[in-house]
Amino acid sequence: MTDQGEFFQRDREWHPPAFTPDYKTSVARSPRNALISLENTQSEITGPTFGHNAFGTHDNDLLLNYAQAGESPIGERIILHGRVLDENCRPVPNTLVEIWQANAGGRYRHKKDTYLAPIDPNFGGCGRTLTDENGYYFFRTVKPGAYPWRNLVNNWRPAHIHVSVFGTAFAQRLITQCYFEGDPLVDKCPIVKTIPSQEGRDSLGAALDMNASVPLDSLAYKFDIVLRGRRSTLFENRMEGN
Repeated sequence: MTDQGEFFQRDREWHPPAFTPDYKTSVARSPRNALISLENTQSEITGPTFGHNAFGTHDNDLLLNYAQAGESPIGERIILHGRVLDENCRPVPNTLVEIWQANAGGRYRHKKDTYLAPIDPNFGGCGRTLTDENGYYFFRTVKPGAYPWRNLVNNWRPAHIHVSVFGTAFAQRLITQCYFEGDPLVDKCPIVKTIPSQEGRDSLGAALDMNASVPLDSLAYKFDIVLRGRRSTLFENRMEGN
């Protein structure tokens, strides 16, 4: 079956190198020895699976899932939506998509975030959902604010949302960030600039989608996510699979 083969190897020319000194913390985190390529094990190409019964009513609605009754978060209301696909352009259905982000002022609800922007009492900053049969997902939230960070003297992170997608197996899992179309801070961010190609950097942009926006309520941004694809399982020793 085509959904049981190993996953394609990562394209090392597409992903950023581990050692990028302008992104200061990569210096300590990067490996000192050459990477080793290993074949996928059975446990890496199967599972995990998630069911709809594990989700709350407002898990994908960050406007409601932390707010007090009758209240709502401060900030620009947006919809983030798109499809999860693999490298073969096939939808990835029933997969867990999780997001977390700063509030509209650029501050996370985390005890180690000491940025001077205030905490929003009605915004928790995280959500989750399952893709449907077509790989589609959506969230309601507020657009996060930019914030300064201790990299060089005056570096700012552009507005962004962190995204985790589990895929159909552990070897397919992706953790990434999405940015917003037209943000001038994106091209100045040392983290974004670690990506070798402009095409790769552009793939992290969520495009303004007026067709999906809700008049007098929310703007929408479309962000499609591509996970590693599978090779076809060998069939009668034919490398092209079945």
